[in-house]
Amino acid sequence: MRNRERLTEKLVRAAEPRSKAWQIFDSDVLGLSICIYPSGGRSFMFDYRAAGRQRRLTIGRWPEWNVTAARERAKALRRDVDGGLDPLAEREEIREAPRFPDLVARYLREHATHLAPRNAADQASMLHKLIMPHWKHRLVAEIEPADVERVLNLIAEGRSRPAKKKPKTKRRTPLKPPKPTPVRANRAGEMLRRVFNLAIAWRMRPDNPAVGFRRRVETERERFLDMEEIARLSEALGAAEDQRGASIIRMCMLTGARLGEVRTARFEHFDLERNTWVKPAANTKQRRIHRVPISAETAALVRTRLSAVPVGCNWLFPGDVADKDQPVQEIRRFWKGIQDQAGLPGVRIHDLRHTFASLLVSGGASLEMIGKLLGHSQSSTTMRYAHLMDSPLRAGVDAVADMMRIRPRLVHSAPPAEEVTPPRSASARSG
Repeated sequence: MRNRERLTEKLVRAAEPRSKAWQIFDSDVLGLSICIYPSGGRSFMFDYRAAGRQRRLTIGRWPEWNVTAARERAKALRRDVDGGLDPLAEREEIREAPRFPDLVARYLREHATHLAPRNAADQASMLHKLIMPHWKHRLVAEIEPADVERVLNLIAEGRSRPAKKKPKTKRRTPLKPPKPTPVRANRAGEMLRRVFNLAIAWRMRPDNPAVGFRRRVETERERFLDMEEIARLSEALGAAEDQRGASIIRMCMLTGARLGEVRTARFEHFDLERNTWVKPAANTKQRRIHRVPISAETAALVRTRLSAVPVGCNWLFPGDVADKDQPVQEIRRFWKGIQDQAGLPGVRIHDLRHTFASLLVSGGASLEMIGKLLGHSQSSTTMRYAHLMDSPLRAGVDAVADMMRIRPRLVHSAPPAEEVTPPRSASARSG
């Protein structure tokens, strides 16, 4: 039989702990009780029945909650129960509601696996290193557009990084000042928009807080090598000791292909009779098969590599002895040496792709042709090279202006007139 007494501060304070937790129920409010634990701690409880189930909800610990406050809370809970609600179910729903780490884990498990490996790794890095430290274990349904804007602002500001040169002393490595990264913030915003679209599909929340995120201004880098720089690069590649790395750079320059497409190229991808290169969908950024013609020099490079690699190796540029069954993974150190030898500081391997496009433009190629050769899936990507066509357009405009220009007419001076004696008047003749 339950102990029923009118709860008071004196009664709660005087209750003695026992070997097991025990309760004293309030005689004023049905279901309210004080639970005394063997440790001596005390908590107010509320017992009720909902949908035929006996339920117990903890109101709060004593003395943080006094008897009066606990009784008022129990009255409110009793009204909810009489109205058909289950107060504990609401708490359980919140406790079991998906949190942001749950959403990230499901996104990486069910969606990112369908992306290119490098893209999937990049998104996982952004989620774990740039987003989760700020949102931690927040409920998915609690994240607001203001939270998205706040975290994207922090990403756009950049973060400090250790200096490259190690100090001679054992002092802490100095940090470089943060470098703004607006492009990174835009990519993170696009990723979060996809993440929360899937959260809607997975019934984790009804709306997308990242759907209208503010895009930062991106300044596209445009670095094109001129003919003198191309000559210096060719000379440095010819003198390089590592001709495998030199061939990779040459092929990037000759085809305009991305570095990853060149690294993962296999001999069966090339038709040297028709001089074509068929890039499989797994190797391209747009995840589509990309068939492009290649020059005779590129075909000769492929033939040279065929005689340079071990018999039975299908990789155009296999890795070292330890991983010869895989394509070469790292050439940044080689490229750094070529930069120094050719005097090309700050030039990236990807800038060779831009240079390839600029040479096509100067040769009269259309933007549509450039887009097909570079494998662009959107015409807006190719439009970044439109300004390079200003020179031929300007020449045409100047030619039209030259034809329409008003020519000055040459006016010849009149010969001097003969001196004419004025006629004499009649009076003068008569005289």
